[in-house]
Amino acid sequence: MDIRAYLRQGKPLLFDGAMGTWFAAQPGRAGELCEKADLEHPEEIAAIHKAYLEAGCRAIKTNTFGVGVELAENGEEPAERLIEAACRLALDAARPYDAWVFADLGPAPRGRELSPGENYIRQAELFLGQGVTHFLAETLPTDEGIPELARYLKENCPASFLIVSFAVGFDGTTRDGCLGSELFHRTAALPGVDAVGFNCVSGPHHLLEYIRKLDLGGVTLSVMPNAGYPTVLGRRTVFQGTPDYFGEKLAEIAQAGAAIVGGCCGTTPEHIARAAAALKRERPAVSVRPRTEQPEQRGEPHRNSLWEKLESGRRVIAVELDPPVDDNVQPFLDGVRVLRDVGADAVTIADCPVGRPRADSSLLACKLKRELDMEPLPHMTCRDRNLNATKALLLGLSMEGVHNVLLVTGDPIPTEDRDEVKSVFNFNSRKLAQYVSGLNEQVLTTPFRIFGALNVNARNFAMQLKIAREKEDCGVAGFLTQPVLSAEGLENLKLARETLHGKILGGIYPVVSHKNACFLNNEIAGIHVCNEIVALYEGKDREAAEELAVTISARVAREIAPYTDGLYLMTPFRRVELMRRIMEQVR
Repeated sequence: MDIRAYLRQGKPLLFDGAMGTWFAAQPGRAGELCEKADLEHPEEIAAIHKAYLEAGCRAIKTNTFGVGVELAENGEEPAERLIEAACRLALDAARPYDAWVFADLGPAPRGRELSPGENYIRQAELFLGQGVTHFLAETLPTDEGIPELARYLKENCPASFLIVSFAVGFDGTTRDGCLGSELFHRTAALPGVDAVGFNCVSGPHHLLEYIRKLDLGGVTLSVMPNAGYPTVLGRRTVFQGTPDYFGEKLAEIAQAGAAIVGGCCGTTPEHIARAAAALKRERPAVSVRPRTEQPEQRGEPHRNSLWEKLESGRRVIAVELDPPVDDNVQPFLDGVRVLRDVGADAVTIADCPVGRPRADSSLLACKLKRELDMEPLPHMTCRDRNLNATKALLLGLSMEGVHNVLLVTGDPIPTEDRDEVKSVFNFNSRKLAQYVSGLNEQVLTTPFRIFGALNVNARNFAMQLKIAREKEDCGVAGFLTQPVLSAEGLENLKLARETLHGKILGGIYPVVSHKNACFLNNEIAGIHVCNEIVALYEGKDREAAEELAVTISARVAREIAPYTDGLYLMTPFRRVELMRRIMEQVR
């Protein structure tokens, strides 16, 4: 029977469960690459396929989840051999059971010679060459490459069937910060996509609750949850969700509107057998429309004085003050008081600048808001924390009334520290902005105003502008620029004003000595001091150099005023008194 005709009968199509975690659980197989087993242990892969089919599934996946990575790293020949072996094993196993075989495509690597779309298409060509015409692109954090794949299949194999499945957490976002609901509806609208849904990351309960809130709108829904949530026993990661519980929940998922169901990580043939039995039992009809119960009551939104000023057209001044390197916060607070009293609209706080540990920028931001009623703009890097830690921190900031953040990828850990200190880069600033935008929409009473960095001193400024536009697409509403200390920087700032939609705070850094100018040019990425300015500092003592810094900073402020919505002043060496003098000149 054609798969579309099967689905029109209204019976859920049951897939198999996990290949990878079930293979790894076999004696002596922990740590082995599952896909390589198609060539090295074919009898074991065939036995796993058969066990799932005996359990009652009507569709199985080829053991090829990681072949896209193999294709990107080692070329076409190894990938072709794996796909050929995997297709043979799956087709042979499915034939006696009259089951469908789906080519399993994991996330295509990014930043490689082949784009994600090209990677998917090349895999599709190899699968079609083996006679496999049904495809499951699964565990995806984004839809990158999917439109190209769908278009290719529709044009080259009209009878093909394509399921696209995204991996969302219990909060409805992917690890790239994308909203699952947006991915769902955007992908469902693509010609050539037959079903859309979710798998992995979440257990059956959370995916059931999630799809109940979705407007399915006639979309053929696929849901393949994990067996539950992982726990570590000894040195092994195991899933302790019981087969009976999983089977009942999968039947509820089908009742809630899923036409295609199955299992992901931690599910075994026993889980699928219990699901097959549960799906056969008669159950009361359940509406598949989104829930209409009252949403959770949210508090009153907070004011955001910095953003209100920018929106009203008032020019603002944000001053950066480095956080303490120890637990003595008093000098920092005293400096903020001076800046507040002289008219600063916000204080920006770097997040462990240059990869060196300092007092946490978010904790300091809360302290400034609470104790000094000063509008903080904490920097938040993608380094050193994963998505869970980032969300927890953002929720805490919002509770404390901090609603402006500057999102940056973050400086790398210094080379000499890398043996002891490991960097964690779960995403880049664009993905983080997209994630925060999702929180704004779904979770937060008061949205964050998201700022990004703009390097006007970049050699390839066209690329910087391209990235900045992408940041705006991800929710960035304003930019803080690197210091403008050259004619090139000023010209790039003018171009940014013509190109970008967001608010721009022009960067000003008061150079305090000839040595300081040389250091900035040679050791600090993103800063360029022109030769004319460097020469002005030669032979100047501290007092004369500071006087010159005030003069140059005031001049730069006047020059960049037509192209900015305010100023971003960077305090050198905690010289707050110098910043006070500059602010008196530029106000």
